[in-house]
Amino acid sequence: MANLLNSLSSAAHNVKAKLSSKRDEEVLQAQRRLMDHGDEAFVDVSIRFIGASGLPKMDIVGSCDPFFVANIDDKIKFISSVKSDTLNPVWNERWCVKNVPKHALLEISFFDKDEGTPTNDYIGKTSVEPGTRELEIVGPVFKLRKERGTFWLEIQSKPSEDPEAKEFSYDFAGPIRYSRHTSPTAGRLTNLNEARLYATWKMYLKDIHRVFGDTQQHWNTKYKAAQTIFQGPSSLPVRQGIRAAHDILYSRAAANGFGVIESPGDILSILHSGGASRPNQHQTEQQVALSHRIKPAIYTYVLAMDDNSLRFSETGAAFFVDFASKHALHSKCARQVWYSGEFHPRPEGGWDKFSDDKGDLDVNWELVIDNNSGTYAPDKELLPKLKELLERNFPGFNILALDREDEELKRSVKACREYALGKRGVTEDELEPTLSPGEAPLAGRVWEFWKPRKSGEKEDGATDDGTEATSGDHEPVGDGQGDLSMEESKK
Repeated sequence: MANLLNSLSSAAHNVKAKLSSKRDEEVLQAQRRLMDHGDEAFVDVSIRFIGASGLPKMDIVGSCDPFFVANIDDKIKFISSVKSDTLNPVWNERWCVKNVPKHALLEISFFDKDEGTPTNDYIGKTSVEPGTRELEIVGPVFKLRKERGTFWLEIQSKPSEDPEAKEFSYDFAGPIRYSRHTSPTAGRLTNLNEARLYATWKMYLKDIHRVFGDTQQHWNTKYKAAQTIFQGPSSLPVRQGIRAAHDILYSRAAANGFGVIESPGDILSILHSGGASRPNQHQTEQQVALSHRIKPAIYTYVLAMDDNSLRFSETGAAFFVDFASKHALHSKCARQVWYSGEFHPRPEGGWDKFSDDKGDLDVNWELVIDNNSGTYAPDKELLPKLKELLERNFPGFNILALDREDEELKRSVKACREYALGKRGVTEDELEPTLSPGEAPLAGRVWEFWKPRKSGEKEDGATDDGTEATSGDHEPVGDGQGDLSMEESKK
């Protein structure tokens, strides 16, 4: 045993020495390149993540549901879709980042998604500089098999032409990806059987820093429901429960829907009726016939700072029952967000000027978005900024940004609800968070899934990626790991 321990210690020391030496060499090369190109040498990069082969079998049955996390200098991150039951996944996913320092390093870590658990198996990682096409995935030191397969990618770069490249370095430039999450875990905890379960959406947006600058929306200290989440010792278990529910609802899985927003039609397809609005509810013939139509529905949203994403769900989703704040559930109890509120799609002019004998493609569609959030009480003076941001990300789509007290907003929301009730077979209980017979509230059962922090463990400064914020009242921005568990993000 002593000889074995000595051998392992020696092997670990040798591996660490090699890694340290390699890292020192990479840093030295980066410094030389930086000196060659000046201290403001930036490039715009387009990275195509092609696929991998020869990944290890992570489970007893020999399966693997791989996904990867790519990061550039730990400043900006990309999280891929999950591929189901394959050791040779093909992604073909693209990531464009502007104003990247020429000496920057790209690192890619691989995980195997464990369904129904809060963490994922760590496969390995690799680093790459522009120009590399085929990479060997290296696993943890104390694994019998160190080589963990091969990964292919394509990197294109060109000199940046942005005069503000230094101010807006590591600037996400698209494409705008989205994921649709339907959590099986939420279904098990709430006694649901329908395949649709609870749906949440996430979209990664560009130009948020350029539009909002350093402006942030702090939680509303005057709002009683927000006080129960963020203020005083009794708020700690409240936050823990909400964060656990967030992890469940936004869990990445092979069953998630993934896509790219390239046209207004892509946004409209996300807003289709799709399936039963509520779990355990069977659709009527009318609802089935209209499932391909734009749904008259109200959505709750936040613009999250931890990964610059738009997160949303239907306002009437049953998982909101018994939670102190809808917006805190989407933000994972972030103390600040870029913005928050509600939105709804409507035909030009409003739902009261529409009839189903018109095809969805025969009318112009508008997205009405507001600042209706008690938890964060966003400043109405920033509504023009919100409108600008959405127009940059969704060109060709008419955006109306209205204050929560605006009479036009109230009229539009009322018309949307009345059309849903009168023309689409929607019931009253679908418009507000309520439980169907046999359903259990998610808020009451999250502890069966998630283990709370140990007594005395630091929590207030923790961010979604497991790092510590600079202070309890400041959220880091743009780290891109908003939907990874704390353990896997530390790999």
